[in-house]
Amino acid sequence: MAFSLYTLGGLVLVVGYLIQQLANYIRVARFKKQHKCEPETQIPQPERIIGYKLYKTQMEASKNKNLLEAGRQRYIDNGNTWSGIMMGRKFINTIDPENVKTILATNFKDFGLGQRQESFGPLLGQGIFTTDGAQWEHSRALVRPNFTKAQVADLDTFESHIQRLISKLPRDGSTVDLQPLFFQLTLDSATEFLFGESVNSLTSQEGSEQEVFGRSFDLAQAQLGKRSRLGKLVHLFRDKEFDQACKTVHQFVDNIILKALERSQPKDAEKSIDGKGEKERYVFLTEMLKSTRDPKQLRDELLNILLAGRDTTASLLSNTFHVLARRPDIWAKLLAEVDQLHGEKPDYETLRNMKYLKYLMNESLRLYPVVPGNARFANKDTVLPRGGGLSRTSPIYISKGQVVAYSTYVMHRRPDIYGPDAAHFRPERWAPEEGLRPGWGYLPFNGGPRICVGQQFALTEASYTTVRLVQEFCGLESRDAREWVEQLSLTMACGNGVKVGLVPREK
Repeated sequence: MAFSLYTLGGLVLVVGYLIQQLANYIRVARFKKQHKCEPETQIPQPERIIGYKLYKTQMEASKNKNLLEAGRQRYIDNGNTWSGIMMGRKFINTIDPENVKTILATNFKDFGLGQRQESFGPLLGQGIFTTDGAQWEHSRALVRPNFTKAQVADLDTFESHIQRLISKLPRDGSTVDLQPLFFQLTLDSATEFLFGESVNSLTSQEGSEQEVFGRSFDLAQAQLGKRSRLGKLVHLFRDKEFDQACKTVHQFVDNIILKALERSQPKDAEKSIDGKGEKERYVFLTEMLKSTRDPKQLRDELLNILLAGRDTTASLLSNTFHVLARRPDIWAKLLAEVDQLHGEKPDYETLRNMKYLKYLMNESLRLYPVVPGNARFANKDTVLPRGGGLSRTSPIYISKGQVVAYSTYVMHRRPDIYGPDAAHFRPERWAPEEGLRPGWGYLPFNGGPRICVGQQFALTEASYTTVRLVQEFCGLESRDAREWVEQLSLTMACGNGVKVGLVPREK
């Protein structure tokens, strides 16, 4: 009797499961018909359940610093939108501007960050780059007013750090790697802008509080990309070095916030962080104190902006100077434009009016986008407008929880958008007479509601640094014959560094 009841109970569960699956199948079929969805292209895989071979291929490509080019070849072989299975999860991959526009703007609320909080949270907490929904809206409302033109246009704080950088550059033509110096420069300027006090990593002594902070921040953020690739398995892997780095970073920033809270009472909100009554330089933290005095929220937002503002600018500078060292034709045109300033330091408006400099930055961000790819998770059943059917132009179905990835790196190299020389570095393509209108096919700073709030800050700092270096050195040559390879963390820099020789101007 008991056996029969157990059997009957099991059958009920099985039948219930089958009915649920059938109901879901009918619902999905109706949804697809309603939206005229057709199947997307699936990449050839020996097994489409686990997808371990694709995972192994990706790991090998990453180890060989060839992950982005391996991905580009996959798009060449399978079209602009396709799907694959990796470690048991199905990924939709696209470089179609219409699909990217749908994900980031048109159907913005249909997509979210998914598990980013689990991966990035131990370092960044709950800030503008790690949260969704109402919490993200609150973070953005808190952060965005701090990137007005008046703040971005204040170049005085950059200058002192650039002078420290210049002092570390050899003037005898010997080889120097610019990339680590650019990362130190942007850490120094970003911490001064955000905290009101720079860590001065360009000059700090080894073992000092500032040097330990910079080293810990580098170590922690370098692990974030690896943590994101682990997905739900991230909690199974413990990294004591990462945990200690996060703790060190948090303690350093918390001490700065504590001092700011003590020195800045609500009635003194207009005073600077150092407590003087006269109007001082702009400080991000000081302004944030007008909106919130929650130490945890202040720390989270500061670290979110520090990560984004520091690494993107340093990567942009590194990739740009990698090209400049190998292209004397581009260097000569930039030199000619900079020399029109007659040695005067440029202000914000001057930088905006330097056309060739702007073309150079645009082209660097095109071929070497500092964030070369991204992904979103579907919050509900939804649709991408293109990629389905034999024509690959029909809508495709995206189920709730589905991962949709897009490659800015590959999209920026599409010949049908940028012309037959899309793989060639040519700043002149951005001149108005060229008629280039890439629209959503050009996304160096993301797009839609989550477009980077600090993009003008990054562009201004990179442009100003470039001009000041050209004003200091009239010659630049490569000391590394190797081709560019990727260095991927959360941003993309040069895998072999930027080893150059510099020729100083005659004083």
